[in-house]
Amino acid sequence: MRTDREPGEILGPRMSLFADVLSVGVAVAVVSLPLVTLPAALSTACEVLRGVRDGRPVTARRFLGGLRRRLRSGDVAAGLVTLAGLGLLLVDLALVSAGLPGGPALGVAVAAVGVCAAVVGLRACARPESAVDWPGAVRGAAHDAVRDVGGSALVVLAVVTAALCAWMLLPLAFLVPGLLALALTAIDVRGAARGTAVTGPRGKEVASQEGV
Repeated sequence: MRTDREPGEILGPRMSLFADVLSVGVAVAVVSLPLVTLPAALSTACEVLRGVRDGRPVTARRFLGGLRRRLRSGDVAAGLVTLAGLGLLLVDLALVSAGLPGGPALGVAVAAVGVCAAVVGLRACARPESAVDWPGAVRGAAHDAVRDVGGSALVVLAVVTAALCAWMLLPLAFLVPGLLALALTAIDVRGAARGTAVTGPRGKEVASQEGV
C-alpha cells in the first residue's frame, strides 16, 4: 500500500483507507439487516480489506460485487447457525435471570461459552477460506483462538470497542462494521505472520474477487 503523499494531496493514503473502510462498513451494516447475511457480509469485507496489501482498492462497489458472487447455501447456513446460536444464548440468559437454582454460576458459564463462540465465529469470518469453506474456516479459527490467545483478546477488545461506539452514538452503528472488519483482518494477518495460524490456506485471495 502506498504510504507517501502525492504533491497537492490533502488527505494521506491512510486517511483515504479510513474513509474507504467507513464506506464498506455502511455497506456491511445495510447488507446485514436480514441478520442471516451477517457472516457472509463480514467475511467479504475482511477479504476486500485484505486486498490492500496487493494494491486492490477498498470500495463498497468491490464489496458488493464480491458478496454478489459468493452468496450460496453455505453462507446462508452459516447465517442460520449464527442466529440459532444467538437465540440459544438469549434463552439461556433468560432462564438464568428467572432465578433458577445455581443461576449465577450458570450465567458465568453461559457467558464464557458465548464469548468463546463469538471469538471463533469472528475469527472464522476473517480467514480467507471462509469464502469457500465455512467448516474449514471455523476449524482454523478454533485452532487460532487456542494458539493465539493474545489475538483472541484483541477480538474481544475490538467487539467491546465497536459496541461502545454504537452505544454512545447510535448512527455509528452503521460505521463500526467496517472498523470491526479491519480489526479482524489485522488480527488474522498478525497471526499468520507470527506463524500462530497454520491451519488452512493462508493469505490466498479468492479468485472470484479479483478484478472487482
